[in-house]
Amino acid sequence: MEFTVHGMNCQGCVRKATEALQGVPGVTNAVVNLELARATVHWQPDAPVRADAIVRALQAVGFPAEPISLAAPAKPPSDWSPLAGWQFNVGFGGLITGLLMLGEWGLGLGMTRWFQWTAFALALPVQLVCGARFYVGAWRQLRAGSSNMDTLVALGSTTAFGFSTWALFTGWTGHGYFMEAAAIITLISVGHWLEARMSARAASSLRALLTLTPPQAHRLETSGEERAVDVTALQVGDRVVLRPGDRVPVDGEVIEGQSAVDEAMLTGESLPVEKSTGAKLYGGTVNQNGRLVFRVTATGSATALAQIIVMVQRAQTSRAAIQKLGDRVSAVFVPMVVLVALATGLWWGLAYESALRTATALLPFLPAGHFPSPLAAAFIHAAGVLIVACPCAMGLATPAAIMAGVNAAARRGILIRDGAALEKSGRITAVLFDKTGTLTEGKLAVAARLEMKADSSSAGEVAAALAAPSNHPLSRALVSRPAPASLMEFANWREVRGSGIEATAQGAVWRLGSLRWLNEAGATAVPTAFVAEWTGQGATVLGLARDAELLGVFALRDQLKPEAARVVAQLARQGQVAWVVTGDTAATAAAMAEQAGIPRANVFAEVRPEQKAGIVQQLQARGERVAFVGDGINDAPALEQADLGIAVARASDVAREAADILLLKSDLQAVPEALGLAQATLRTIKQNLFWAFFYNAAAVPLAALGLLSPVLCAAAMGLSDVIVIGNALRLRSYVLAGSSEKV
Repeated sequence: MEFTVHGMNCQGCVRKATEALQGVPGVTNAVVNLELARATVHWQPDAPVRADAIVRALQAVGFPAEPISLAAPAKPPSDWSPLAGWQFNVGFGGLITGLLMLGEWGLGLGMTRWFQWTAFALALPVQLVCGARFYVGAWRQLRAGSSNMDTLVALGSTTAFGFSTWALFTGWTGHGYFMEAAAIITLISVGHWLEARMSARAASSLRALLTLTPPQAHRLETSGEERAVDVTALQVGDRVVLRPGDRVPVDGEVIEGQSAVDEAMLTGESLPVEKSTGAKLYGGTVNQNGRLVFRVTATGSATALAQIIVMVQRAQTSRAAIQKLGDRVSAVFVPMVVLVALATGLWWGLAYESALRTATALLPFLPAGHFPSPLAAAFIHAAGVLIVACPCAMGLATPAAIMAGVNAAARRGILIRDGAALEKSGRITAVLFDKTGTLTEGKLAVAARLEMKADSSSAGEVAAALAAPSNHPLSRALVSRPAPASLMEFANWREVRGSGIEATAQGAVWRLGSLRWLNEAGATAVPTAFVAEWTGQGATVLGLARDAELLGVFALRDQLKPEAARVVAQLARQGQVAWVVTGDTAATAAAMAEQAGIPRANVFAEVRPEQKAGIVQQLQARGERVAFVGDGINDAPALEQADLGIAVARASDVAREAADILLLKSDLQAVPEALGLAQATLRTIKQNLFWAFFYNAAAVPLAALGLLSPVLCAAAMGLSDVIVIGNALRLRSYVLAGSSEKV
């Protein structure tokens, strides 16, 4: 369900609205968009859908809302407008503030009566029109029994404008502060405008995902005619035609044609993937150079792209544990600031000499005229405190970094479930790899073979023919090169469990299997040098025998992924130790680990699948914070037990994976990329929190002492938001140490 939400001015409002929505029973996920003033709510399948509960939850935190009719047509994106967003406040308020600054600071007209009346006339529309958003927001928060940044801005600006208006109409001859009142609203509007633009950049990857699906598709009718239809009209089982350059509208399976498909935006894979009959297609990918016809297998929210979008949205709006500190402070910050502002006003109004001595002692170079009279000082310095202490930077510190980090990862085919997973990723000390299919290709191949006897038929062809009826992985590896169909006819074919294959042909008994079994059958002439060499490299050696005569031997090995050694070295540079767990023999596992640069002491061999979770527990008992990297299907217990579960998955697996991080590409380089980016994101969160706290800790006392004018306070407040978001945006161009490729 979608709702229009009113009264949101900054990312702090977005966070508050999101928390309220996620607290509604039955809501699984809620995404709030500041630019569109819209909230999207996802419900549990068995939960009652209640729009009134959503409206009440938003109303309770000061944001009126109403549901958007599903039947209403989607509005096309509007062109840029000077009245939209914060543009009017920035343009009109900036013009008026510039004129007032020119008259007061440039021409020195601040104390002349006619200019004060002119300033009142110019500042009044800024206060009423540009400031309306702040006043309305503050009133809504007040009605909800809460307060936020709008409360402080409204109080601060009203204090400066109200005091100046009172002074003007009562004939008071002191300095007026209309310029300051206009500047407060204008500068804070500039801060919001920059914040909105930078937040939009941080969310660019998600918007790119949302626009991947084309609006129309070419459906192939039963008559053979192609018809352009809306993507929403496609149903499972429909046939769809893809021309070169077309974007795949929904998930499907190729039934005709051959082409290359660019899946980079979806999975992060840079090279196009060849597609032919039987291949899977995913919505949002791009057909490149051939015509394809595919059968629809999933539409709407069931597609892989839709699941990925939901996952990225959930991660962007999630909360990390480190955010709780900022939340606790922000919850009580506004009332505390109001008390400090009152104390400041009383101090300057009732003990002016004491306040003046303190201020001039700290900054003796300031002229005496910088500090106004007691009454003016009480109002203006109190307004400065209210303005400079806005806690928006504290509320942005964590969400801005999480949004930027999650989007940077999504562009590389790395899906992070939530802020908690991101936070855990930054603290990992040990990475435990499941060997088969993770460190290795997951598919056995013949690495070498040795034929012992020249014959009319090669040992490889005979072995392939003998192994053809078997489904054992070792047999399938030998059948990768099919034997001629007329090679020989086998009779009495059978598999000997744990040993090999046996059959009769041409008056002899043929055996294919382990050398131990063949030796027991009388084949003794084993090439020990060949066996020792390849066993030492982690290969499994099989032999082919005719009666008691050994004809050939084959070394079968699961190939290590070419980037494995580089990934292990990169993890070490990041301070993470690589471990490996496998069901292979100790010798095979040790040989493979040596190739990858993993010490033998870090290898767990001959481990059954159900024992992998126990291995994770062993490492955790040593004080390690463990990330387990597996295929995400057979390794579910280990993924759950680990501090961080990383699943190497296909795009179609996204909806059912339970890991913290999903890698949608087979390149292992994504593992150090994900962990390195998480570490960088965690550092950014800590930096943002430090600067947000430091800013308020330094700025509030300076404003209370009168050392910061309200104009400088407004500029500093807006600058603090920009610094926090700008620091988070650095994650978009994060480069993995030792790599030339940007994440």
